[in-house]
Amino acid sequence: MTTAAPVHREVRTLELAVSGMTCAACSARVERTLNRMDGVRASVNYATERATVQVPAGLADEAVFERVRKAGYGARRRGAGDEDLTTARVRDLRRRLIVAAVLAVPLGDLSITLALVPSLRFPGWQLLGLALAVPVVGWAALPFHRAALRNLRHRSSSMDTLVSLGVLASFAWSAWAALAGGPEPGYWVGFGPTAPGADAVYLDVAAGVTTFLLAGRYFESRSRRGAAGLLAALDALAAKEVRVLRDGAERMLPVGELAVGDRFVVKPGEAVAADGVVETGQSTVDVSAVTGEPVPAEAVPGRRLIGASVNLEGCLVVRATAVGAHTQLAQMTALAERAQARKASVQRLVDRICAVFVPVVLALSALTLAGRLLTGHPLRDAFTAAVSVLIIACPCALGLATPTALMAGVGRGAQLGILIKGPDALEASRRVDTVVLDKTGTVTTGRMSVTGCHPVATRTAGEVLWFAGAVEAGSEHPIAAAVLAAARAEVAELPEVTAFRALPGLGAQGTVAGHEVLAGSARLFGEQGIALPAEAAARVEAARAGGAVPVLVAVDREVAGVVVVRDGVKPSARAAVTALRELGLRTVLLTGDHEVAARAVGAEIGVDEVRAGVLPAEKALAIAAMRAAGARVAMVGDGVNDGPALATADLGMAMAHGSDIALRSADLVLVREDLRVVPDAIRLATGTLRIIRGNLAWAFGYNVAALPLAALGLLNPLIAGAAMSLSSVLVVSNSLRLRSFGRGGPDSNGSGD
Repeated sequence: MTTAAPVHREVRTLELAVSGMTCAACSARVERTLNRMDGVRASVNYATERATVQVPAGLADEAVFERVRKAGYGARRRGAGDEDLTTARVRDLRRRLIVAAVLAVPLGDLSITLALVPSLRFPGWQLLGLALAVPVVGWAALPFHRAALRNLRHRSSSMDTLVSLGVLASFAWSAWAALAGGPEPGYWVGFGPTAPGADAVYLDVAAGVTTFLLAGRYFESRSRRGAAGLLAALDALAAKEVRVLRDGAERMLPVGELAVGDRFVVKPGEAVAADGVVETGQSTVDVSAVTGEPVPAEAVPGRRLIGASVNLEGCLVVRATAVGAHTQLAQMTALAERAQARKASVQRLVDRICAVFVPVVLALSALTLAGRLLTGHPLRDAFTAAVSVLIIACPCALGLATPTALMAGVGRGAQLGILIKGPDALEASRRVDTVVLDKTGTVTTGRMSVTGCHPVATRTAGEVLWFAGAVEAGSEHPIAAAVLAAARAEVAELPEVTAFRALPGLGAQGTVAGHEVLAGSARLFGEQGIALPAEAAARVEAARAGGAVPVLVAVDREVAGVVVVRDGVKPSARAAVTALRELGLRTVLLTGDHEVAARAVGAEIGVDEVRAGVLPAEKALAIAAMRAAGARVAMVGDGVNDGPALATADLGMAMAHGSDIALRSADLVLVREDLRVVPDAIRLATGTLRIIRGNLAWAFGYNVAALPLAALGLLNPLIAGAAMSLSSVLVVSNSLRLRSFGRGGPDSNGSGD
């Protein structure tokens, strides 16, 4: 018997804007509906009102839209108009809130005054109360009723079901009591005489609860828009027009017409239109809005610029290397948006709870009404308790606890040059106790430079560089390039080299101004039979001990001096390691370099441990061994050979200037050149997690404590409505504290912005 091989279908990603969701139960329902479709995998985020759907290649978009609509919600492809629709919804909520508040205040005053002073009651006062309440219950509360009716048609429920039932029950009871009830109805607040039977008017409850809930939803919507607006602000940094040099003339064009390889002009005060390399001009650029680095960066020929950074001084001509969706800014925004759309594991648990929460509350409200009647409580008291249960239990805060914090944290991280790929990265950061740093290109600059020139005998440093630079001009080795750059900076003009010969792995030789010049390693000099003077030998040993590369220079077979070349340590490296250790994290330097060079760098930056001589293929094995020993490892790297190690670590952190493989393998992408972004990223991740845990503790605790109080009749509906709205607003406001990270906000070190 043979088993058929599984069929692998191609899938594509469809991003939806979902309208009509009012709580986490709604998002859970939309998600279940989509996941029932054959081959579809969906994740729906209530806070961002987005759905990320993996769709089989043969399934039409309209089929997905229609399935969401059949569930009672609106769906369309995400687009540029999403922000306008959000603004319009917030504006509509504000109008309804104003009407509800304007009518609820006199209605409440009327109710309390007539309850306190029955002698002031006048004929028809109940009808006046009804007249004031009808616009509130009928129009201001319409979004709750409309959503509840939609849920009813689809045999489902949400928080709107609870709110609508509570408001309509209060109003219907009041209308019955006012029009056909006892002679002088009393009030739930306990003032004034009451009559048996239908003896309570709840118009102030219906209007007050509607006002409180509208206020909560309005401020919640504004806050959610503010959290999402962090990315909109980042995206808005991009230039809209660009001065392109074509056919020798400067032309102003829409930035969408800029192509890779085009040369464009950036004048003082203008934003750089795309990623590129400076060809001519010299200036400084403000990169703080893109990377969070407060110090302007130098812009000189050959320097790479990030699109959306702002030119501060001189005029620059830049050659575009990435445009449109391929620019660093566009990729940062897209990456952060995808991270916001994904869910933390704790959020998936909350969604499952919310999906069954509303039916449970409806049953609890009915049991409260029946239980209190069976235990001999007046109908008024039983009704009050049942309505309080309906209103207090709305799971808004639970649904908002995780996604709003994630939105704020990811958005703020993007502004600071810290790209969080998803909530799994945040969750991994909580467990990290060891940070492994790659050396070349991460701790060091990745660029060789001359750090010293030591002449021997009668030679001068200028002469040594003059000869060395001339002979190295014919070589393409990074060490040769460093020597050549130093020589050109020191000497006005270098002579031509003839009879040049590259000696792979050893150095180079040639004839300069009639002199035979040899530049290279001590091994080369040994093979050539050139003896090293004691002074030169000491310089060579000192350079090696410091982790540098000594380049010996001989003129006419006589040692002229030693040029010391080194891949310089980044100025921020030591401060970054110190900050990591202050966070209680162990630091390890992992490199393929020889032991002496690695230990010199390790001692300079102050790491706890140095592991040298680790081949590229062995880096992932080294990370795996640390994890097997019980360590929770974060790996920071940038090269092609760091990709497997980044993927193996619990938390992979890639420098944005690194290889595509490293960036794809990482959980966090660090845009800033300053290595202090590493502890900043861990602080932001742990701070975001702390906010999420605080939100969930409040939301769960609130519902667990409030429901029994309401069921026992210890909370009246007005206080329940106010408490429910306040709970949601507090959760969102707590999440928005992350917007101040880096400015003295939560878990901030005060740097980075």
